[in-house]
Amino acid sequence: MNLKTMCSRSVMVGIPLLLASLAVSAQTIPPGRMLASQCAQCHGTNGAGPGFDELAGKGARDMYGDLLDMKSRPVETIMDRQARGYTDEQLRLISEYLSAQPGNGGD
Repeated sequence: MNLKTMCSRSVMVGIPLLLASLAVSAQTIPPGRMLASQCAQCHGTNGAGPGFDELAGKGARDMYGDLLDMKSRPVETIMDRQARGYTDEQLRLISEYLSAQPGNGGD
């Protein structure tokens, strides 16, 4: 077998394996996880504190409403600025992700 044939076979096998591993990775990372990583600076990893208000385990609908409110009001706090940096859909994903995380039981 010559080098060209070996390289072609490696590519033919390697590309499907790469695509399969990417598909598995995409399925295991919750959609809002990367978006919510910014929240960790003030609210702790996955919103579970320590820090400001604990977000982990709070209701997604309420959290989403709060974020939309922050996004729409005049810029007064750092949260207003943070919320403006996301689309409404991204804020929904963040809310859903954080609400699904286990909390530490405090605010």
